[in-house]
Formats: sequence, structure tokens, C-alpha cells
Amino acid sequence: MSTIALAFDLGGTELRGALVERSGDVVARVSAPTLAGAGSEAVIGQIITLADRLLKEHPQSKVSGIGMCAPGPLDPKAGIVIGPPTLAGWHNVPLIDILSRQFGLPVRLENDANAAALGEWRFGAGRGSGSLVFVTVSTGIGGGVVADGHIYHGRRGLAAEIGHMTITGEGDRCFCGNVGCFEAVASGTALGRQATRLTRSGDGSMLRRLSNDGDVSARHVIEAARTGDASARDLVETEARWLGIGFTNLLHLYSPDLIVMGGGLANGFDLLAPGIRATVEERAMQAYRDVPIVPAELGDRAGLVGAASLILWEGEPGTALAMVQNEETKGGAGEKPGAREASHG
Repeated sequence: MSTIALAFDLGGTELRGALVERSGDVVARVSAPTLAGAGSEAVIGQIITLADRLLKEHPQSKVSGIGMCAPGPLDPKAGIVIGPPTLAGWHNVPLIDILSRQFGLPVRLENDANAAALGEWRFGAGRGSGSLVFVTVSTGIGGGVVADGHIYHGRRGLAAEIGHMTITGEGDRCFCGNVGCFEAVASGTALGRQATRLTRSGDGSMLRRLSNDGDVSARHVIEAARTGDASARDLVETEARWLGIGFTNLLHLYSPDLIVMGGGLANGFDLLAPGIRATVEERAMQAYRDVPIVPAELGDRAGLVGAASLILWEGEPGTALAMVQNEETKGGAGEKPGAREASHG
């Protein structure tokens, strides 16, 4: 019987739970809309309910612990969720203590972007690399850094707030209060906002038709660009340039083996990639220009499998690379763990 971890990915909109094997395969999944405005006790009650459901549906599973990821700021060493802006009523919540007492199992906590970075490094687009920067571009911009086989945490686990690099002195004010944050100019929200400003309700544009004459989203921009719409193509070109500027900074700061782009906007990676690469070629120093920039592979599984690996791979930072090398020696490098999730039902 394989060793399994319970994993939870706590988001402001959705709470996901799963049973995950050491290979990265997801055995079972459950989810529920997060009671984000109801306070920490209500949400922790949801976590407990979903955990009980998974354990009852798979009574033979040998669960070795619980891996948990949540939005920051949080302190992974102390196991405390400090005060995420997307969850009301959370203030220095000792989540590890609460869950370990509830289930009698070891519990590990990690920032959601860091967990996703770890998932992509162990089982996804970064598998086999020594280091990577994972960037999620969606409603906001977040990320995590794996360096020398370890998540780079910094003081109190607060490192790699990628979305709040200042990359311009102009533009809209970020929710953090500053002007010029990477997130404020290059997130999916920012792209949709720009598209909405360039159009108006009833103007007959492709962007407004796709949005049913409402606010235009980043998804609408990508859809319109795929049809060849000129306005959408221009917006994509500008978006790619902002992403390229941010990625250039990340290359210079961390010198990773690769950059992995995830989040909702990664669905348009094929359209964005030429502009991103051209900007990196223009702005990065020569030694950094050959670093691959690739789309994420795990989708919304990344946080779950990354959180599970905090339990299943604890104390073995270099083992993922060794595992890949061993499989390649055996001729089994064709399929990456996690790719067979659908076969588990």
C-alpha cells in the first residue's frame, strides 16, 4: 500500500482537498466554495469536513500527514496564518496546531504560491531542474522560488512577493497602495481593465461582444486575439512586454534554471511567449537570455501536490532530481507523475 498525504489548497474563492501519493498522483479530490467572509473557525470547519469525507471514502489509505497551503502572509515554520487579505477574520491563526490536534497527524503549512512552485518543480514543468521561479499570473501575480532544492523563504517566510516588484512609476494603484507594482500592470485583472477602458458598451467590438457588453476580462482578450482581432492583439503585445520586464528582473535576481508561468493567463502562453522572449532578449544581460520560460503543467493540482510533498518528501530536497535520473536510466521518462490523475476517477 502506497503512502498518502492529505493535501489542502485554501483559496479565497475555493477550498480544494485531495489524497496524493508520493509519486504526485492525485488519488481523490474534493472541493467547496470557501466561506471567506465567515472567519477562520468556519473555514477550518470546512477543512475538517472535507478531510473526514476523503478519509471515509478511502478507509484503506495510509495517510502519513497533512500538507496545507494558504494565501500569505503566513509563517510556515511557526505554522501561523498571519492575515491574508482574501480571508476575513484571520489574524495569527495557529493552523498547524489546530489541525494536528484534530487529526493526530503531522501538519505542514506553506504559502500557496510556494507550494505551487514546489509542485511544478517536483512533478511538473520544472521536474529535474535544480532551481526555478514559478510565476502565477491571474487575478493578481504571485510566485515562489526553488533554489538548490529548497523553497526560498526569507524572513518569516515572506520572500518572493513577485507581484509587488516596482517595475514602473506610472499606472493604476495596486491594492497594496503603491503605484507601479508588477501585479498592477501585468496581472489578468490589469489586462482586463485596460481592455475595458479601450472599448465601450455597445461599440460592436469583438472584445465587448465576447463580454456581452460588460467589463472585458483577460480571458476575453485572449479569445479575441486568437481570432486575429487587432485591438486584442495589441493588448496581448503590451501584456507580453510587461511580463517580459518582470521576468527579466526575476532572471537577474534569482538566476534560475527556468521560469514557469502558471495561472489563468497561462492559457494564452502561446500568444504571449514571443513578446515575452523578445523583451527578455532586449533587456536581460547576455548570460541570462538562454533561460527557458515555459508554461506550467499541473494546473490547479500544483498547490495540492506541492503541499502533499511537504509531508511525503520531507527532508529529501534533492530526491526529486535523483528520481527523474533513475527513471530515465530505466527508460521510463516519457510520462510525468500526475499525468494519470484522470485514471483514478
